[in-house]
Formats: sequence, structure tokens, C-alpha cells
Amino acid sequence: MPDTTPPPAIDARRFRDTLGHYASGITIVSGIEDDAPVGFTCQSFYSVSVDPPLVSFSVMKTSTTYPRIAADGKFAVNVLAHDQPAVSNQFARKGTDKWAGIDWSPAASGNPIIADTLMWVDCEIWAEHEAGDHLIVIGKVVEMSPAEWHERDTEPLVYFKGAYRHLQAVEQLAG
Repeated sequence: MPDTTPPPAIDARRFRDTLGHYASGITIVSGIEDDAPVGFTCQSFYSVSVDPPLVSFSVMKTSTTYPRIAADGKFAVNVLAHDQPAVSNQFARKGTDKWAGIDWSPAASGNPIIADTLMWVDCEIWAEHEAGDHLIVIGKVVEMSPAEWHERDTEPLVYFKGAYRHLQAVEQLAG
């Protein structure tokens, strides 16, 4: 007879700590509201599809910034470079001018593209899905960073075990 004992409840803090063992990149999701830039730090970003070109990020349902971006039906994702932890921290704070001292220029859509990021994509909102206490947002890419951005010797800003990290190249072992 199969065991019908329900599994123990998942502790929220332990869940976060466990998933903190998965390294992720750091992004700033940005948009425009009343001709002013808005944005927030996001580490849950990934590619979804090549045809059509789709990307996705997750955002807390309680976010006060995302609805301001979504109202326009478009957003940009700026993938931060290794030397931009201060930018990540600035956009993660509530109640401050997140754009103070941030150099940016508009994509063709008008969405803010932060200077010196690793790469960026500009998107139209394709779909939103509720998932627990988050929204999963899918965007169709309509513009992206030019090829010359990818030729720079720049590493991504990585977050692992609650801290920013730097990548270190590992030599390939001969087979």
C-alpha cells in the first residue's frame, strides 16, 4: 500500500536559501511612464523561444513598478555587467530615485537602455501568467543590443548564495 502521508510543509526561508544555490544573472527591467524612466532589479530572466523571439521574467504581484511599465505594453531588459552591482542595488531599493546618476538612452520604442550593460532586449508584452505570488511575463523581442556590444570583454553580474560574484574561466581538460 502506498504511503499517503503528506509531505512536510516547505519553509519559505529554507526554500529561498536552497534556490540561492542556483546562480543567476541580474537585470533591470525598464519602461517609460509619463515620459519618465521606471525600472526594477530582476534576477528571474530567461529566453523562451527563438521563433518567435520570446523572453520571460518573473515579478512579485505586489510590485508597484511593474504595473507602471506594463501599462504601456512594452519593456526592456538590461542585463548588468560585472561592474554594475551598485546599479542593481539602486534599482532594488524602494522609495528612492532609482534613475539618479544612471546614464541611459532610449531604444526605438522609448524604453530606457542603461549604459554599459552586458546586453539588452526591448520587448512588447506577449503574455502574463499568474504563478503563486508572482507574475510570469513573456515578451516578444523587437530590438536588441547591437553585435558590437557583444565584442566587448565584459562579464555578467552574477548572484549566488546571497552575494554578487565574478565568473572565473576554467580551463578545458583535454579528453
